[in-house]
Amino acid sequence: MKLPVRIFSDLHLGHKATRISDVETLRPLFQGAGTVVFSGDTWEELEGPWREASFAMLEMLKLVLGEEGCDVVFLRGNHDPGWEGKGWLELADGRIAITHGDALLRNSSPWKHEILSGADTVEKIWESFPEADAKVDSRLSVAKEIAERLSARHHPQERSLLSRIIDAAFPPRRAMAILKAWVGQWEKGAEFCEKYLPNAEILVIGHFHCSGVRNVRGKTLVNLGSFVVPGRAKWAEWDGKFFAVGDVRESVDGCTMGERNQMLKLF
Repeated sequence: MKLPVRIFSDLHLGHKATRISDVETLRPLFQGAGTVVFSGDTWEELEGPWREASFAMLEMLKLVLGEEGCDVVFLRGNHDPGWEGKGWLELADGRIAITHGDALLRNSSPWKHEILSGADTVEKIWESFPEADAKVDSRLSVAKEIAERLSARHHPQERSLLSRIIDAAFPPRRAMAILKAWVGQWEKGAEFCEKYLPNAEILVIGHFHCSGVRNVRGKTLVNLGSFVVPGRAKWAEWDGKFFAVGDVRESVDGCTMGERNQMLKLF
């Protein structure tokens, strides 16, 4: 894999609430990268109202990456579960692990309207993967199946912060599920590493649209956030020796990599 490896999450190309209206504005984020990894929810594979526009943006993204000479790895998320591959990536001899993050929770996205009313379906999916409590590939297959069978039928219509807050607040148990997931993601990430990826010292995720870096039980958990209102996006990079994290700076002129605010030396 060509170094440096640069990682982003949750572009949600074509989504009503994404802040990316032109893929070209992302080009500065890829310049100088050897490999770019997208850790899921890159495009709207399952969302009928946005799928066509999202696919066109995805093809433009691939074009821009090719022009910048970057290799690219797409990991699947709950909005784009159809990517081929195992659903997670290991770097630095397994000391860095990257996955979308929906597999951290038993019901993947407990705030979704379809999952709030689909608990029985979730449990039936778990029953069909008896090794999911022990093997990471089986566990990620559960997340993929949940995403495909309980895909969204409810779609936000506005991008403004107020409309997103209103959408998240109803029904009230949806808001509570979001808050619980935000608070609990760090502990769940440490548990996921201990159970499925014990060699991982760093776990990189997205999914929760809540960026940050936490150290829990000897693991460094990195959430790269999202490009969707109201989340903020981060970047991560592995250069073969150092693992760094920083904020993505967004402006009317495009996106750039902000200064590193976290750095770990692994070798």
